[in-house]
Amino acid sequence: MDTTLLAAEEAHNPLLPIWSEVILALIVFAIVVVAVWKFVVPNFEKAYAARTAAIEGGIEEAGKAQAEAKAALEQYTAQLSEARHEAARIREEAKEQGVQIIAELRAQAQAESERITSTAHTQVEAERAQVLAQLKSEVGAMATQLAGRIVGESLDDEARQRRTVERFISELEESAN
Repeated sequence: MDTTLLAAEEAHNPLLPIWSEVILALIVFAIVVVAVWKFVVPNFEKAYAARTAAIEGGIEEAGKAQAEAKAALEQYTAQLSEARHEAARIREEAKEQGVQIIAELRAQAQAESERITSTAHTQVEAERAQVLAQLKSEVGAMATQLAGRIVGESLDDEARQRRTVERFISELEESAN
């Protein structure tokens, strides 16, 4: 039997396919294709869909994060601009208040200076009047004594003494002018 098998094998041309093997290969290939189509492809489809959803979700999240960052930047910029305007307004108010305070202090100092000067003038005038009154009485007393020595009579009468002193002072004032 060995020889018949060998003879049959020898008779077969190696360039021609064996149809039983070709049919068996096609059946196995079809089974593998159906198995891959039923079990592997859906898993790939699920993985692809999950991956696509994850990427799209990531893109959406990145877009949302970018929009939030942009909104936060705009808000920060607006707040910064508002803070700068507020700081400028506060500086202007401080300058105005400083100028106003300086003007008030100058006015107070001027008023105080005028009050002190007025008080000093009043005090000087009062002292001058007091000194003049005292000087008149002393000059009057000396003039009375001198007149009494010159005339040789006593000027004890107060009315006469006052008239004499007044006349003497008025003569001195006229000669001074």
